[in-house]
Amino acid sequence: MTTSDPLRRRRVFTAVLLVLGFGGILARLFFLQVLHAAELTAKADRQHQKTVTVEGGRGTIVDRQGKILAVNMHVPSVFGIPTSLNNPAGVAHDLARVLHVRPDDIERKLKQERHFVWIARKLDPEQGRQLEALSLDGIGIVLEGRRFYPNGALLSHVLGFAGMDGQGLEGLERRYDQYLSGGKQFVVLQRDALGRTVFPKGISERAPEPGHNLTLTIDEFAQYVAEKELDEAVASARAKGGMVIVMEPKTGAILAMALSPKFDPNAMSGMPSDRWRNRIITDAYEPGSTMKVVVAAAALEERVMRPDSLIYGENGRMEIARTVIHDHEKSGWMTFAEVIQKSSNIGAAKIAMQLEEARLYRYIKAFGFGEKSDIDLPGEMAGLIKEPKAWGRRSLASIAMGQEIGVTPLQLVTAISAVANGGWLMKPYVVSEIRDAGGHLMGRIEPQVRRQPISSATARTLTDVLEGVVTIGTGRKAAVPGYRVAGKTGTAQKIDPRTGAYSSSLLVGSFVGYVPAEDPRLAIVVVIDEPKGEAWGGVVAAPVFRRIAEQVLPHLGVSPQEPVKLALASVAGRVFSE
Repeated sequence: MTTSDPLRRRRVFTAVLLVLGFGGILARLFFLQVLHAAELTAKADRQHQKTVTVEGGRGTIVDRQGKILAVNMHVPSVFGIPTSLNNPAGVAHDLARVLHVRPDDIERKLKQERHFVWIARKLDPEQGRQLEALSLDGIGIVLEGRRFYPNGALLSHVLGFAGMDGQGLEGLERRYDQYLSGGKQFVVLQRDALGRTVFPKGISERAPEPGHNLTLTIDEFAQYVAEKELDEAVASARAKGGMVIVMEPKTGAILAMALSPKFDPNAMSGMPSDRWRNRIITDAYEPGSTMKVVVAAAALEERVMRPDSLIYGENGRMEIARTVIHDHEKSGWMTFAEVIQKSSNIGAAKIAMQLEEARLYRYIKAFGFGEKSDIDLPGEMAGLIKEPKAWGRRSLASIAMGQEIGVTPLQLVTAISAVANGGWLMKPYVVSEIRDAGGHLMGRIEPQVRRQPISSATARTLTDVLEGVVTIGTGRKAAVPGYRVAGKTGTAQKIDPRTGAYSSSLLVGSFVGYVPAEDPRLAIVVVIDEPKGEAWGGVVAAPVFRRIAEQVLPHLGVSPQEPVKLALASVAGRVFSE
């Protein structure tokens, strides 16, 4: 072997090592850049980028005339990058002067081992300008949409409110959240390898789709009047609260829905949930004598009574099932019409006895009690009505007087609307149209008939009876000059939670009716909860009906006109009047 052989072997060995080394490097590169490229790229992005989701524009809500009730405003939100701050305490002190919070609270956020923290969201525009002027390193500002209700507390229980992240939490904001919510906006934040700098890299190129807009059946003027008159009545009666609904009886469209006390959806911090609950649809109460409308309708439809049928009033006192039913005035013989107009409990009980359990229950259900109306608002309850097999010996009489049954004000105004419009039970609704941001119609809600509980003839007869309630009966304070009004008063005792018995001081005064009686444009229910002093429905609730009607009717273009009744007869093709 020559001396060159070892040298040759070393060269071959070195070449083999180089080939194997380069082969290993190439294999590793193939492994990293081809086989696991997507995974490693995503990992690198996570190390160097932070994506923050910012909600897109939420749709606008307007009344039937296009007046804005809820709208989005772009307002500043401030965030911090703890990893790029050298003096968290100093930055926190500067921010606290603008945000009006404790510096310690901000400092704790800025000392977290995180690359991104929200410091404060959806601030006032002026605060945003002040923060921009500070130009603090490691602090950034982005614009977010904040829900704004320009009328404050007006219609608050219907509109509801949206949360900090733009999600509808109550009312229409919740019920129509899938339509109102827009797309999501993504702000990409980038940092260097040392994590020292973070800055907005950009926004996704495709702008998020804005939410759809809602047009309501609500009339802003009618809503304002309803709330104003209700608030004044509650304050005057020193009542616990009150409720009003104004409905178009022929369509079921809600023109106004007012509750007292109310709340401002622009200032929800610390607000108890009981304050924003829409008790008009979520809470049931015993309606008292307003339920006599249903009893009267059933008796007329079943022809067990006529308006002139005679009923003995037992001089204001009648024993049933070892209990005593009283009337507020002692009456002898009364006509059926007078029973309703005087709101006689004894007369109503006797009418119900003529109907018997099964028929009365059938009409109660036919008028929509004991079931949800399916209004487009969240939280509706069905009310409380037992089946006849669960009724006691006095239940027939009690239900005829509006006891042993729980109804919502919405059910009551829907039922009276069925009398007003000729016998048709309508589905109530609040939203009339849904349009996209460009104004294109996406959906329209049309009036919907649920059923016909009574005939048009019965409805006309009952309207005449209910007009007497306002002209000569218990509802005289509901009379609107120049218009014919039909309606019914109600005064109900509440159960005393301490004793479990009916209270003589905890009462609910109510009135439900419609106007003009001959061609109804408005059906209105007024409920005053626990008024002090005189609590009769004809005293505390009927005047509210009048004050609302006399303002809203001219607004709708319904002129006052006392109708002239003509007696017509046809003889040999000629018409004569008397």
